[in-house]
Amino acid sequence: MTNIEPKVADAGRYTMTETCKALGIHRNTLRRWLQAGKMKVKFRRIDNRKVIEGAEIKRAWRVAL
Repeated sequence: MTNIEPKVADAGRYTMTETCKALGIHRNTLRRWLQAGKMKVKFRRIDNRKVIEGAEIKRAWRVAL
Protein backbone atom coordinates (compact mmCIF):
# COMPACT_ATOMS: atom_id res chain seq x y z
CA MET A 1 0.00 0.00 0.00
CA THR A 2 1.29 3.43 -0.89
CA ASN A 3 1.90 6.15 1.72
CA ILE A 4 0.76 8.91 -0.66
CA GLU A 5 -2.94 9.66 -1.07
CA PRO A 6 -4.17 8.36 -4.45
CA LYS A 7 -4.58 11.02 -7.13
CA VAL A 8 -8.11 10.18 -8.21
CA ALA A 9 -11.15 12.34 -8.88
CA ASP A 10 -13.87 11.86 -6.24
CA ALA A 11 -16.58 11.52 -8.88
CA GLY A 12 -14.43 9.40 -11.21
CA ARG A 13 -15.04 5.71 -11.78
CA TYR A 14 -12.08 3.37 -11.88
CA THR A 15 -11.63 -0.24 -12.94
CA MET A 16 -10.15 -2.80 -10.59
CA THR A 17 -6.77 -2.52 -12.32
CA GLU A 18 -6.74 1.27 -12.02
CA THR A 19 -7.80 1.03 -8.37
CA CYS A 20 -5.00 -1.43 -7.59
CA LYS A 21 -2.43 0.85 -9.21
CA ALA A 22 -3.73 3.90 -7.33
CA LEU A 23 -3.59 2.11 -3.97
CA GLY A 24 -0.42 0.14 -4.66
CA ILE A 25 -2.02 -3.21 -3.82
CA HIS A 26 -2.35 -6.58 -5.55
CA ARG A 27 -5.55 -7.48 -7.39
CA ASN A 28 -6.23 -10.34 -4.95
CA THR A 29 -6.06 -7.92 -2.02
CA LEU A 30 -8.68 -5.72 -3.66
CA ARG A 31 -10.90 -8.76 -4.27
CA ARG A 32 -10.65 -9.75 -0.59
CA TRP A 33 -11.54 -6.20 0.47
CA LEU A 34 -14.58 -6.22 -1.83
CA GLN A 35 -15.74 -9.63 -0.55
CA ALA A 36 -15.31 -8.48 3.06
CA GLY A 37 -17.35 -5.33 2.36
CA LYS A 38 -14.45 -2.97 3.07
CA MET A 39 -15.09 -1.14 -0.21
CA LYS A 40 -18.25 -0.47 -2.18
CA VAL A 41 -18.31 -1.48 -5.81
CA LYS A 42 -20.67 -0.55 -8.63
CA PHE A 43 -21.25 -2.18 -11.99
CA ARG A 44 -21.19 -0.52 -15.40
CA ARG A 45 -24.47 -1.10 -17.19
CA ILE A 46 -22.98 -1.55 -20.63
CA ASP A 47 -20.61 -4.43 -19.83
CA ASN A 48 -21.38 -5.26 -16.17
CA ARG A 49 -17.75 -4.66 -15.11
CA LYS A 50 -16.88 -3.61 -11.59
CA VAL A 51 -16.02 0.05 -11.07
CA ILE A 52 -15.03 1.86 -7.90
CA GLU A 53 -15.61 5.57 -7.33
CA GLY A 54 -12.66 7.80 -6.53
CA ALA A 55 -14.14 8.91 -3.21
CA GLU A 56 -14.38 5.25 -2.17
CA ILE A 57 -10.73 4.67 -3.13
CA LYS A 58 -9.63 7.61 -0.98
CA ARG A 59 -11.81 6.45 1.93
CA ALA A 60 -10.32 2.94 1.80
CA TRP A 61 -6.80 4.40 1.68
CA ARG A 62 -7.46 6.49 4.82
CA VAL A 63 -8.95 3.53 6.70
CA ALA A 64 -6.12 1.16 5.72
CA LEU A 65 -3.43 3.47 7.08
